[in-house]
Amino acid sequence: MENGHTHEPEINYNKAFTWGIALNVIYIVIEASFGYLIHSMSLIADAGHNLSDVLGLLLAWGAGYIAKSIATNTRTYGLRKSTVLATMFNSLLLLIVVGGILIETIRKFMHPQPVAGNMMMLIAGIGVIVNGLTAFLFIKGKDRDLNIKGAFLHMAADAGVSLGVVIGGLIIIFTGWMWIDPLISILIGIVITISTWGLLKQSVLLSLDAVPDNINTDNVLNYLKSLPGVTNVHDLHIWAMSTTEYALTVHLNIPDPESNDKFLAKTAEGLESKFGISHTTIQIENDRVHFGNNHNCPI
Repeated sequence: MENGHTHEPEINYNKAFTWGIALNVIYIVIEASFGYLIHSMSLIADAGHNLSDVLGLLLAWGAGYIAKSIATNTRTYGLRKSTVLATMFNSLLLLIVVGGILIETIRKFMHPQPVAGNMMMLIAGIGVIVNGLTAFLFIKGKDRDLNIKGAFLHMAADAGVSLGVVIGGLIIIFTGWMWIDPLISILIGIVITISTWGLLKQSVLLSLDAVPDNINTDNVLNYLKSLPGVTNVHDLHIWAMSTTEYALTVHLNIPDPESNDKFLAKTAEGLESKFGISHTTIQIENDRVHFGNNHNCPI
């Protein structure tokens, strides 16, 4: 049996989280204050969304730090899985915020109040800039880390939502339709739900040790079957150790192995380069008989 462990250099996101959180806290205070003063439900809803995103950024940042903890006798993987849990809690938090926004929006529809469209546009316009800059801070890591992807999607969605509020303010200025304001807050809720649902589903599956979305099991299986000397592949398991590290265990039947060490090293390197699986445990079986699968694995 052999373990292969190869790692890409980690990107430090401490500055990105620090700037992202600081900018958004300042903007939330401004947006919520003006939203209350000019009776704009869409600004208040967006401020609530931004507050949840700050909490989400703190969760993602904290989880990324905790995930680097050293493995112990009782936690042999350390706390890598905390990044998956942070992503899941992040998603649940956003959905709770949506519920609060919709309740307040219904009240606003029943009791509409005048809204200053020009002020809406100004404050929301600042939000487009703040959220856009924050999203840009995480753009490099969104394709390799689900935790960072969650932070990026939240801030990108916020930029889009703020742009919607700007458009709403413009419509109110030219038409005087005050119902546009609560309507936009409903659209904000829909945007948040759509952007969050996929993230929640993915994080729940990863917490249950499902195969990560970016890895095709059939492709991994075909690659292993194509290796020289392999006659059978079984007990193949692939799961996420964190939002950036994937693991694999497998049994390979090789009747007449020439050099196990060289074969294992090359196979581990191939799994890393082709599929991003950095932790591999491969068991070589010299016999031609497979005595059965004791782990209820379909492969």
